[in-house]
Order: sequence, then C-alpha cells, then structure tokens
Amino acid sequence: MKLFTAYNRVLLITSAIGLLIIGYLFYLTLSNYLNKQLDSYLSEELLEVKDYTAKKESFPAHQLFEDLVIEYRHISSLGKKRHFGDTIFYNAKKRLEESGRYLEEDVVLAGQSYRIKIIASKVAHSEQITSIFMVIILPVLGLLIVLLVLNRYMMKRTWLPFRQLLLNLKSFNLNQEQGFAQVPTTIAEFKELNDAIVDISQRIKSDYREIKLFTENAAHEMMTPIAVINAKLDMMLQSEDLSEVQSQNLIDLYKTTAKLTKLNQSLLLLVKIDNNLLRDREQLNLKTMLLEKQHYFQEFTQQKGIEVNLELQDHTLLMSRYLADILLDNLIGNAIRHNHKGGRIDIRLNEEALWVGNTGHGEALAETEAFKRFYKSPSSEGMGLGLAIVKQIVELHQFGIAYSYRAGLHAFTVFFNNNNSTSLLNENS
Repeated sequence: MKLFTAYNRVLLITSAIGLLIIGYLFYLTLSNYLNKQLDSYLSEELLEVKDYTAKKESFPAHQLFEDLVIEYRHISSLGKKRHFGDTIFYNAKKRLEESGRYLEEDVVLAGQSYRIKIIASKVAHSEQITSIFMVIILPVLGLLIVLLVLNRYMMKRTWLPFRQLLLNLKSFNLNQEQGFAQVPTTIAEFKELNDAIVDISQRIKSDYREIKLFTENAAHEMMTPIAVINAKLDMMLQSEDLSEVQSQNLIDLYKTTAKLTKLNQSLLLLVKIDNNLLRDREQLNLKTMLLEKQHYFQEFTQQKGIEVNLELQDHTLLMSRYLADILLDNLIGNAIRHNHKGGRIDIRLNEEALWVGNTGHGEALAETEAFKRFYKSPSSEGMGLGLAIVKQIVELHQFGIAYSYRAGLHAFTVFFNNNNSTSLLNENS
C-alpha cells in the first residue's frame, strides 16, 4: 500500500467516525432540547385543562384543542405523578398514525379522581430537527470533502520532490558519467535527503571506478606472467632429460596453470558483464546456433556415448553474439561434462524458453545456490564460475533462468520473458 493511500485511508476513516459521533451527539442534544420545549407546552396545556374544569365544572371538548389529543380515565384514587414520554397515536384529523409526545398525570376534576393523558404531535418538531440537522451537518460534510480533496492535492504536490528523487534513484547507473541529478525543493527534509543521496552517489561512483580499474588492470597484468609460465612449462616438457616424476610434476603444474588461466578469463568476463562493457548486439537465430553447437560438441558426445535429442523452433533474439556463444557453450558443455557414459541430453527451444536437461552422476544441486560464484557440486572438478557467468549473461539481457531436477534430469531453463518463468518451468518439468 502506498503512503498516500494509507494516510488518506486513516484520515477518511477517522473523519467519517468523528462525523458520525458528532452528528449523533448533535441530533441527540437537539432532540432533547425540542422535547423539553414540547414538555413545557404540554404542562401549560394541562394547566389550561385544570382551569377550564374549575371554571366550567365540566371537561373541555377535544375540538377546542385542535393540535392535541386529550384522554380522561376515571380512577379510584390518585397515584401517578407527572410523566412524559414518546408514543405513536392516531391523528383523527389527518387520519393517520404519527409520532407524538405525551404528558400523563393523576388529577382531581370536579371532585373526582381522573388520569389525564395529553398527546401532542411531534411531526412539526421532527421536521424542525431534520431541517436544523441538515443545515448544520451538510455544510460540515461539504467542508470535510473539500478538505480531503485539498489535502490530497497538497500531499501530491508536497511529495513531488520525493517522487522525483525515487525516479532518479531507479534510473541511477554507475556506468554513466552523469552524476545523480539534484531535485529542486523548498522542503528542508527533502533537501537534506537529496544532498545526502548526491553525496553518497558520488562516493559510490568514485569507489566503483577505482575497483573497476583495479580489477581490469589486475586481470590484464595476470595474463602476461601466466603466458610466460605456460611457455616455460612447454619448453621443460619437451626436454628429454626429465625423469618420470619430474614429467608428472610438470604436467600437474601445466594443468594447474591452465585452470588459473581459465579462472582469470572467467573473472575478467564477469567484470565485463557486470560493467555492461559488451554492448554489441544483433538479431541471432538461436536454432541455427544450437545446431552449430551440436556439430561442435559432436566429438565429445560420441566419446561418452551420449544421446542428444533436439526439439527446436525458429526463434530470434537481440543479443551479443559473443555472450550468446558463451551462454550456449556453458549450458551444453556442463551437460556433457557432468553426464555419464551412455547418458542423454535433451535440448528444447521455443518462443518462450530454452531448456537444456541432462542425466548425470551427482544428486540435485541446491536451487538457491546453483548460480552463485564458486559454488559447485562435490563431484565437480570445475571452478564454479560457469553457471555464475550464465546467470550474469541472462540478467544482462533481462531474461530469467532456473534450475530444476526432475526424473533424473538436471535441467536449466532460460526464460526469454521473465514474467512467465513459473508457469513455463512447471510445463517443462
């Protein structure tokens, strides 16, 4: 939930509850006030009834009191004191039932005890209450609506610098020369936040440039001594004066140096991918490239007796050819390297995804760890950078990738539309 929505929701709920409570209390107070006026009027009418009876020595006729209903009931003795209350009565003049207010009291009339009940209509008073209530509440409600609309407008206008700051943060790129843009604002808190972000971004860019330069220089500088070591080892291996033990030691050194060379190349490649230095992109037909890779790896698959099953559809992607080659080499190369003799490799390509599955000796990889750098299964002799490079290439092109293990097959799926990754993974599994 957005901050504006949360704030406006709390404000709206609080205002609505407050308005309901105030409206109820106002209506109750107004009703009590008008009831007291009506009770005073009924008390005066009772006095007039008593005076009329004392002077005329007879009960007053009902028609003399047009807006009242007067009832007399003979009782044996006085007992009921004056009592006011609300009731529903039949108005003979209007020929309908309506709400009313009554006064009931035991009195002595013409020397006899009677219980008199005087009922007055509340319709006029109810209309008066409604009119007063509407006159007061409707303007308050209108004012509340105006305040909510004004508050929403002011909040949006006030938070515009924050939105711009957030937009600048999202678009901030370390590889761009342009620094973090200042956002003009008169609000002290946003100005302070803006200054802090600008300062942090400048320090990050400075540190990033130093680390990037160091990594590139270190990788390039390592190439020369590694090449010299390889050349010297080649010369020593060609010598005829070496013993068997010395030859084996040199072979081990040569293999170790080869691993070091590959490690250096992999780390340099990761640096280039991380820094988005490989920007050459073109429309590539993956089906054609996969067929070429099948031919390229054919000798290796035949040596291990691996059955390769292809199910390819034509699909074109905008990618770096160099990175696409590395992506396919790593996926297919891993499928061969970690397979067993007489195993199987299945490769499927359609418009949504590329799926590479293979049999293997090892158990399932940890799905959350498989693409981390230097992670490898216990049976692997590699350096644990192949899948990390694959993931970096995939993320650079805004694709998705996932690993799964089903029915004895280690499967890697590259999703060309990352939003459909979950459903496609279930289908391929």
